[in-house]
Amino acid sequence: MSADSVPSDPSSHDDVDPTGLAAGKQAEGTMDTGANEPIERSGLHHWRESTITDPDLNDRGGVFFAAIEMTRMPMILTDPNLDDNPIVFANKAFLDLTGYEEEEILGRNCRFLQGSQTDRNAVAELRHAVENKSAVALELLNYRRDGTPFWNAVFVGPVYDTGGTLRYFFASQLDVTRRRNTEQSYRQAQKMESIGQLTAGLAHDFNNLLQVVNGNLELVATAKDPARAQRYVAAAQSAAERGAKLTRQLLAFARKTRLEPRPLDLTQLVSEFSDLIESSVNKQVEIHLSLRRGLAPVVVDPDQLEMALLNIVNNARDAMPDGGLVTIATRPLKLQPVENGDGTGGTALRDGVELAAGDYVVLEVQDEGHGMSPEVIERATEPFFTTKGVGSGTGLGLAMASGFVRQSGGRLEIESRPGEGTTVRMLFPSGHAEKREPAAPEPHVAASAIVDPDTARHILVVEDSDEVLAIAREILESAGYHVSTAANGEQALRLFDEIHPRDRVDLLFTDLVMPGGMNGLVLADAVVERDASVSVLMTTGYNEELVINGPRARATDVLSKPYRRAELLDRVSQALNRRGERGSRRRRSDFGAAQV
Repeated sequence: MSADSVPSDPSSHDDVDPTGLAAGKQAEGTMDTGANEPIERSGLHHWRESTITDPDLNDRGGVFFAAIEMTRMPMILTDPNLDDNPIVFANKAFLDLTGYEEEEILGRNCRFLQGSQTDRNAVAELRHAVENKSAVALELLNYRRDGTPFWNAVFVGPVYDTGGTLRYFFASQLDVTRRRNTEQSYRQAQKMESIGQLTAGLAHDFNNLLQVVNGNLELVATAKDPARAQRYVAAAQSAAERGAKLTRQLLAFARKTRLEPRPLDLTQLVSEFSDLIESSVNKQVEIHLSLRRGLAPVVVDPDQLEMALLNIVNNARDAMPDGGLVTIATRPLKLQPVENGDGTGGTALRDGVELAAGDYVVLEVQDEGHGMSPEVIERATEPFFTTKGVGSGTGLGLAMASGFVRQSGGRLEIESRPGEGTTVRMLFPSGHAEKREPAAPEPHVAASAIVDPDTARHILVVEDSDEVLAIAREILESAGYHVSTAANGEQALRLFDEIHPRDRVDLLFTDLVMPGGMNGLVLADAVVERDASVSVLMTTGYNEELVINGPRARATDVLSKPYRRAELLDRVSQALNRRGERGSRRRRSDFGAAQV
C-alpha cells in the first residue's frame, strides 16, 4: 500500500503547534506530485492531515482567516458529515481559479469541476482517498465555469477534532496548465525532429497525387465519352481525398494541443497512422501490418502513442541499414492472477515483473535487424543511452516510449538476440469500454436539399481566396441560399452595415485567417456585437486549434478545409438552427489564481 493511501490516524499527529491548539502529521515528501509546485522542492514539513481544537467556521475575525482570503492559492473545505461531502468554505482564490461565485459552489460536491476529458482513474483515486479518510495529491483535468479546461494539482487531507472525529477535508488547488504545456512543448520539439524525416517522403507522395489530379483533369478537358470523363473525375477526386488525408495526419501529428488520454482502438490508430510510418522509413524497409480486429479499447493518449510507435519503428529502420521487414501487430493478452499466501489474488507475474491481472492489448514492432545483446537490452530504456553513432540518435526514443507505457498502466518489453532481430512490445490494460457496431453513415438528405426560395436565408461569405470564394458561393446558391460575398474582414463589415438593415444577414460564413488587420475572429465579434442573433460559422485550412486559443476555442464553430459540398451544407444548416451567438462570462480577478 502506497503512502498516500494509508488510512489517517489522528493519534499519530505528533507535530504539535507551539500554542497546543493544533497538531498534524508531516508529509515528509509523500504528497509530492508533478514538479513539486509551488515550492519546487520536496514537501517535508507541511501537514498531510491535522487535528484542531476549534472546528467553528464562523470564527473569521483573526489574521489567519485574512491570510486565507488574501493568498492566491485556491483552498476549500468540505464536510464529510453532510450528505455528498459538500463544499462548506472556499476562499477568493478558488473563485478566481474556477470562475464560479461563492453562492454557486457552497453546498455542492467538487465533481462539478469535472468534464468529459477528466481522467476517470484520477477521480477514482481521489474518491478512494476520501472514503479511506486518507491524504492524496494528484493532477487532473478540471473545467472552469466558462468551460475552459485547466490542469489542477490537487492536495486533499483530513481534518479531525480532538475527539478523533473527522470534521472536514481540506483541499488546495494549483493551476499547473503552464507547466504541463511546457512539458508538452518539449515533447513537441522531439516530435518535430521526427517530422524532418518525413518531409521528403511527403513531398514525393504529394507530387504523385498532384500528378494524378492534374493529369486526369487534362484528360477530362479532352474527353468526349461521358463515362470516360466520369472515371477521370473520380480518379482526380480520389487523389484529392488522399492528399487531404495526408494533410490531416500531418497536422494531427504536429499540432500543439493538450495531451489527453481517451479510449481508442489500437488497430484503428495504427491503420490510420500507417501512411506517416511508411513515409518515415526508406524504400528498402517494408512495413507489414498484422492487426487484429475487434480488440477491446485502451485508454491512452493517442499523440504520445503515435510518437512512441514512430520512435520504435525508426529504431527498427536504423537496425536494418540494408533493408528488411518491419511487422507491426496488435493482439489481445490475458494475464491470470497469481494467488497470494492468504488466498487472494489480483496481480500477475510476467517475466518476473508484477503487473495487474486482467485483459491487455499488445502493440508490438518486430524487425529483422542486427538485434541486441542482453547487456544492451538491460540499458535500452535508459535516457540518453544509444548504440548509434554521434549525431544519429538522442537515446531518448525508447526511454520516452517506456515512460509513456508505464504512465498508461502498462509495460514495455524488449525481446532480442544478436543477429536475430528485435521485438518491442507495448502492453496496455484494456479500458473495458462498451463496444458498439459502427453506425451506418447517414445520408446528407437535409443538407443537400434545395432551400425554398421564398424562405431562403441570407449568408454573408468572407474569403480572401477568389477560387475558394467562388466554390463556396456556387455550392450555397445551388442549394437555394441568398449569398453576399466579401474578400476580407474590413470589406465584409462595411457590407454588413450597408445591407443588414434592409436585407437581414442570417449567417456569417468567414475564413478564419485573412490578410489585413481583421481576421475571422475579430470580424465575428464585430458582427455579433451589432446583432447577436446572427449565427457564425468559420472555416480554415489550418488546424483550428493552432489558430483559436483560450476560452473562445470551445465556443467557436469551425469547418476545416478542404470541405465537401454535403459537409458545408450540413454545417451551415446547424449554424442557422442556433439562431445567433450569445453568452456571458464571469469577470475574473485582475490578479487571478496562483499559476505556475
